[in-house]
Amino acid sequence: QVQLVESGGGLVQPGGSLRLSCAASGFILDSYAIGWFRQAPGKEREGVSCISSRDGKTYYADSVKGRFTIHRDIEKNTVYLQMNSLKPEDTAVYTCATAGLPFGAYYKEEDSYCIRLSVYDYWGQGTQVTVSS
Repeated sequence: QVQLVESGGGLVQPGGSLRLSCAASGFILDSYAIGWFRQAPGKEREGVSCISSRDGKTYYADSVKGRFTIHRDIEKNTVYLQMNSLKPEDTAVYTCATAGLPFGAYYKEEDSYCIRLSVYDYWGQGTQVTVSS
């Protein structure tokens, strides 16, 4: 049974940092795409960052490039999102998700495939991130 549990959210001032964690169980983290998504009040869910391949290729939305870093720890079966230089517009519920098909199913795709919501079948409950002074 696939399970994803996020933690690490909270309230932070603009310019601050947070590290989100997503503990995965029921599947092997290095075999499936995994991503972080966020949804702000009144807005649609959007992709933030993801890992698209077994060797750990990453993809970032333009809005977070240079500020956020995604990292997976295979031994702990956990994926992290390090968020630096946070802005009020980063306020949202952040959720991790994993694909239902292994990496091989997407070998013909560009690395950016992993930012598409349609790729993902399993979702965590989410953790709130609030950036405010």
